[in-house]
Amino acid sequence: MTDSKLAQPSDRPLALGWLAICRSPLSALSWRRILTGGRLTDAGRLPRYAAIFLLGASALWAPIFGYLATAPLKYSSYASLILPGSGASASVNLNDIGQASSYANSAFSNGSISPTETYKRLIAADRILNTAAETLGRPRSDFGAPRVTLVDQTSLIHIEVKDHSPEAAQEYGQALISAFFDEIDKLRSDELSTREESGVGAIEEYTRSVRDIRQAITDLQARSGLTTADQYHEQVAALDRLKQTRTTLEGELGHQSQQVATLEAALNLPPNSAAATLKLYADGPYLALLDDVSAHAATVAQAGASYGPRHPTRIKAQEAYDAARNAATARAAEVTGLPASDLQGLDRAPEGQRAALLSELVRENARRAGIDRQIETVSARIKAEDTRLAILAPLAAELEDRQRDFAVAEAVFASAIARTESTKTDIYASYPLIQVLENPSLPDHPSSPRRKLALAAGVAATFMLLMGLVLAWIRKPLISRLIDPAKADPV
Repeated sequence: MTDSKLAQPSDRPLALGWLAICRSPLSALSWRRILTGGRLTDAGRLPRYAAIFLLGASALWAPIFGYLATAPLKYSSYASLILPGSGASASVNLNDIGQASSYANSAFSNGSISPTETYKRLIAADRILNTAAETLGRPRSDFGAPRVTLVDQTSLIHIEVKDHSPEAAQEYGQALISAFFDEIDKLRSDELSTREESGVGAIEEYTRSVRDIRQAITDLQARSGLTTADQYHEQVAALDRLKQTRTTLEGELGHQSQQVATLEAALNLPPNSAAATLKLYADGPYLALLDDVSAHAATVAQAGASYGPRHPTRIKAQEAYDAARNAATARAAEVTGLPASDLQGLDRAPEGQRAALLSELVRENARRAGIDRQIETVSARIKAEDTRLAILAPLAAELEDRQRDFAVAEAVFASAIARTESTKTDIYASYPLIQVLENPSLPDHPSSPRRKLALAAGVAATFMLLMGLVLAWIRKPLISRLIDPAKADPV
C-alpha cells in the first residue's frame, strides 16, 4: 500500500488523516514506503512527523531541563604560579682557609627535566589535597581534583578549583596553595638534612685524618727536635755559613803564619823564646841578678888581666861570677818555667827596637794560635753538625711530607665544611623557587551548570532533529530524481 492510497484529500482535516493512519493495519506499511516515503503534498504524513518531532524533542530537552534543575551550582577560583628563570650564585673567600662557593642553576637549564611538570604533579598529589581539606576542616570528598594547566613557552602554572560558593572556592584555592608551599618547604628541608647527614660521615673521616696526621707530626717533632722542616733548612744554612767561616779563618791563619815566620826569620828567635825573653826581662829580681853577673864578670876580667889562673883573687872572682850566674839562671828557670838547657836560646838584648819586634812576634804568634784554635773549634762544630744533620735529614724529609699532608688534609677538611655550610643556602637546587603570581580569585558567577551552553546545545539538537525530519519528508522525490529523472513522481 502506498502513501497515495492511504492519504486523504488535502482539504480534509489533519485529524481525520491521523485517525485513518491509526486504523490501518501494520501490514499495510511496506518497506518501500518506509524507505522512499511519499509525496510532498501528502498532508497525511504530517501527524507522524509531528509525533516523531515531539518525541525527539522531549528526549532532547528532558535531560537538559533535568540537569539544569538538579545540578548544584559550582564556582571556580583561579590562581597562577610562576617560576623565576634565572639562577643565583655566591662566592666567599676565607683567609687562610679557602674558598666557599654556591651556585643555584636556573630551573630551566636542564632540558630533560621540567620543573613545571614536576610541580603540576605535586599540586594534584593526594597528601596536598588531604592537607588542604584538613586545613578547611572538611572531608576530602567535598572537594574535586584541581585543574592544573601549563602555559606553553612560559613558566606559568594556572590552577582552577571549584566549590559550592565563591568564598569556599577562594578559601579552597588558598588552602591548596598553602599546602603546596608547605610541602615544597618540607621536601627542601628533607633534601638538606639528607645531604647534611651524608656529609657528616665524610667530615668525620676528614677530622680523623687531620687528627692522625697532627699526632704523627707531634711524635716526629719530639723525636727529631725539629718544629718545622724550615728549621732543618735553617740549620743546614747555618752549617754552610760555619763552613764558610772556617774557610775564612784558614785564610787568615795562613796570612798570620806568614807574618810570624817573617818575624822569626828577622829575630832568629822562635815565638816561645821571644815570649820567655819578654817575660824574663820584665822580672826585677832577675834584672838585679844580671847586674851582679855583669859586675862579677868585670871583676873576673880585671883579675884575669892582673893574676894568673891559680891566683886566689882570680879564683875568688871566678867563683863569685859563677855563683851570680847560677843564681840568675835559677831565677830565669823559675820565671820562665823552662829548663836550664833551654835558657841558652833566650835573647840577651831585648832592649830598644828589638824589644818591640819581640813583642810583635809574641802578639802575632798569639793571634795565630787563637785563629788556629778557632779553626779547631769550628771544625769540631762542623763535624758534630754534619753528623747530627745527617741523622735529621730523613726525619726532616718525613716531617716535611707530614706537614704537606696535614696542609692538604686541613684544606680538604675546611673545604668540606665550607661546602657543607654553603649547600645550606642552596635550597632551590632540586626544587626551584616558585612564587604566587595571582592569588585565588573570588568568582562572581557560577562556572557550572552552564545554562546558556545547555540551552544552546538543546536548540542546536532540536534544529538538527527538525532538519532530519525535513530531509525525511522530501526523500522520495530526491531518491526518484537520482535513480530515474524521467520517471520521477510529480511534486
